[in-house]
Amino acid sequence: MRTLLILLRKELKGYFHNPFGWVMIALVVFFNGIGISTSMKGFTESPSQHSLVFATFHSPVFWFWFLFIFPLITMRTFAEEERSGTLETLLTAPVKTGQVVLSKYGAALIFYVLMWVPTVFQFQIFHWVAELPEGWTPGELIGTYLILFLMGAAFTAIGCLASSLTSSQIIAGLLTLCLLMLIFFLGYVPVIWGGAFRGAGLFRHISCQEHLAFFARGWIDSRPVLYYLTLAGTVLFLTYHVVDYRRWKR
Repeated sequence: MRTLLILLRKELKGYFHNPFGWVMIALVVFFNGIGISTSMKGFTESPSQHSLVFATFHSPVFWFWFLFIFPLITMRTFAEEERSGTLETLLTAPVKTGQVVLSKYGAALIFYVLMWVPTVFQFQIFHWVAELPEGWTPGELIGTYLILFLMGAAFTAIGCLASSLTSSQIIAGLLTLCLLMLIFFLGYVPVIWGGAFRGAGLFRHISCQEHLAFFARGWIDSRPVLYYLTLAGTVLFLTYHVVDYRRWKR
């Protein structure tokens, strides 16, 4: 455990000891601010039964920048170290493969969570400055950030797997983005083909759009929780074997 914590601390520092991490946090705050402003403008033009939190995150604009987060924060995890040769040094050190994988994944996931912390205050600022009742309930806010965490856990694992497969950051980022876009568009299959065919329920079960819309209403469902945790665990298991294969191949 001590070795894992040392590796985790080292990986996490890498996100904050260069401008990249701070730029990523600023971009998330910027785009979330645009989403809040756009939703508030929409409310002034036409009243809606949905909360401000739901309107902010349930839009095509949100998905456009949200899916790009994961290639950016994970493409360096293994690919950069493979390219520079430091991964070989790390894998020949007296550390376990699982510790290496968990430290890189854990650091990326913690950084992902920290990126969303300022956005909570953005919603509170709306309440404080406008001096209006909160445009959401605590359940809606908690549900939204819970599903964002669950999706982040799974999508970060996918990014780590993609990074472990290549020594090129660009290829790792593109592969991650392609896999996430595939997952995203699979959720639209029932919308395009209709819900009458036999497999429609399966596509709805893996639809991240429906999951976010459901949780943003404050409704917590255990099925998406199990789905994302299982997906994250399975992908990390594959990442472990890819890295372990590289270790013994040397």
